[in-house]
Amino acid sequence: MGSKPVELVYNKAGGNSSSNLCLAGSLDPAIVRGKVVLCDRGISARVEKGAVVKEAGGVGMILANTAASGEELVADSHLLPAVAVGRKVGDVIRQYVKTAENPTAVLSFGGTVVNVKPSPVVAAFSSRGPNTVTPQILKPDVIGPGVNILAAWPQAVGPTGLEKDTRRTQFNIMSGTSMSCPHISGLAALLKAAHPEWSPSAIKSALMTTAYTLDNTNSPLRDASDYSLSTPWAHGAGHVDPHKALSPGLVYDATPDDYVVFLCSLDYTIEMIQVVVKRPNVTCARKFRDPGQLNYPSFSVVFGKSRVVRYTRELTNVGAAGSVYRVSAEAPTNVVVSVKPSNLVFRNVGDKQRYTVTFVSQKGVDLLTNGFGSVTWKNDQNQVRSPVSFTWTRV
Repeated sequence: MGSKPVELVYNKAGGNSSSNLCLAGSLDPAIVRGKVVLCDRGISARVEKGAVVKEAGGVGMILANTAASGEELVADSHLLPAVAVGRKVGDVIRQYVKTAENPTAVLSFGGTVVNVKPSPVVAAFSSRGPNTVTPQILKPDVIGPGVNILAAWPQAVGPTGLEKDTRRTQFNIMSGTSMSCPHISGLAALLKAAHPEWSPSAIKSALMTTAYTLDNTNSPLRDASDYSLSTPWAHGAGHVDPHKALSPGLVYDATPDDYVVFLCSLDYTIEMIQVVVKRPNVTCARKFRDPGQLNYPSFSVVFGKSRVVRYTRELTNVGAAGSVYRVSAEAPTNVVVSVKPSNLVFRNVGDKQRYTVTFVSQKGVDLLTNGFGSVTWKNDQNQVRSPVSFTWTRV
């Protein structure tokens, strides 16, 4: 748009209440022609807002987040010069437009920025816990790269995906779970290639127990929605670490039959379970007394009728023979955690060892409270970390 500041307008459309969102038909060309338009994020697609501004004669757009999208910025291939800003900066600009006698703006490229801190952060759109379907299984499992990813792009459509976009490009910057999914899938394929004998559960365990929860400032991972500290209900076990996942030391393995027992413990009918597992001869001869007994790499502790929750897990040695691990646990001050045994010895590769962890809640904890901790098995070579969530609920 050049280097000369031009008038900046916001929420001016002759009484049209949706002009702040720059929805189709909401901008009056007589008001926005030749100007930069401030648009609130939400309702319509981000690139669609730019198209609306361009069609109305605007020369640039500032796309400002609201509380719903917080501070997360997503790159888009806009149809006109555009800058995205977080909610806090957006609020400053909104106030500036409302109070300045002659608000102006100019948009210019400041260059590529590297070594951004803090990084990584949990995407504002990332799925969140708690697990409302099966509270005894902690979700999400892990997080991975999903924001502003350079990806191949089909030349049948323009980079915005809009029909009116006649540009063509071989690559695009994309964001979403559709971007994190191929990252995690690729890591699973990498681990399967390195360890062909590993089951899907072993691969999941390796990714989860080696994930990290500190960013590049050595601070706990933050949530892009408001840059507050995130929890396992946002990041699960943490951000995947491919290098460490190749050599996790120990894994929590589980077979398809274990998952059948898990489904049976959820009180699905035999017919429902047969549909899921594609086996005509499934029976529920065995059930977990608690769905959380599944040999999962994380824990979700729900205190209901009892103040005591006890789970047994089995670890498989995929590291060196003769490995010895010691346990450490973290928990809120209103929970006592004990693990037996506190040391595990694996004489051979492939050996399996069990342990039992007991979580005891103090009396009088408020209902609908939640907290977080971890159970970690470690030696000089490996740290096998499992996140733990705690909730207190009515039965």
